[in-house]
Amino acid sequence: MVQYFHAYYNDDIKEKEVTSMPVLKVENLKKTYSSKNSKNRSKALNGISFEVGKGEFVGIMGPSGAGKSTLLNIIATIDEATSGSVVIGKQNINTINNEELAIFRREKLGFMFQDYNLLDTMTFRENIALPLVLAKENPEVIMKKVNEIASLLGIDKLLEKYPYEVSGGQRQRASAARAMISNPELILADEPTGALDSKSSSELLQCLTEMNERDKATILLVTHDAFTASYCKRIMFIKDGAIFTEIDRGRTRKEFFERILKILAILGGDNHDIL
Repeated sequence: MVQYFHAYYNDDIKEKEVTSMPVLKVENLKKTYSSKNSKNRSKALNGISFEVGKGEFVGIMGPSGAGKSTLLNIIATIDEATSGSVVIGKQNINTINNEELAIFRREKLGFMFQDYNLLDTMTFRENIALPLVLAKENPEVIMKKVNEIASLLGIDKLLEKYPYEVSGGQRQRASAARAMISNPELILADEPTGALDSKSSSELLQCLTEMNERDKATILLVTHDAFTASYCKRIMFIKDGAIFTEIDRGRTRKEFFERILKILAILGGDNHDIL
């Protein structure tokens, strides 16, 4: 049944045209953890390889412990791989020294987290502008960009508010604005709807979709939630540190959502008769 599953779902993955260098290229990525008190070694990632092209909106899903967060942390330069390579744009992140790493993160990566990671002592305007301020951008350019991105995300009336004065959905929109403000090559979103109610989740995901479609923002999103994942254009499913399968949307979001649920049911147990 598992062989049938792979053939059934991978059959409709269309061959993607490669028109330019991928924004993200992961090759044979492995991550092994060793216990200090024993000789036991566990593999969090076991030879993962994939590419993300410019303007793609890609989701990563899998059961708890599958390696999703480890993969995202390595791509985000927060963790280091045991072996393999990660290339973002033209830069192999394995070769970046510590001094260059902060600059690379600021200029090439945008981050969205479940807990927002906004600074409560700064207004929305100051939080959103922070990457450009650290990059020593012209103040007039900063003001213009902040106003534009805040208007796009519907928080332009909240720029003088502090994070603790607004809702969770509004805070996550500010986090999205900060991630987008420097026009990064890649936006990494780690469970961005995890702390939001259904209405706020839908609004945020619609904003991400608009940024992806209109501005060609490249987004890699890790989530356990099928509703959130259904907004992506492609999803990779990870099991035991390896890619189990992947699917493209290629149809309505409702149908995509139902296909996601079927795969998650298989990944979560041994019942292969669900198909």
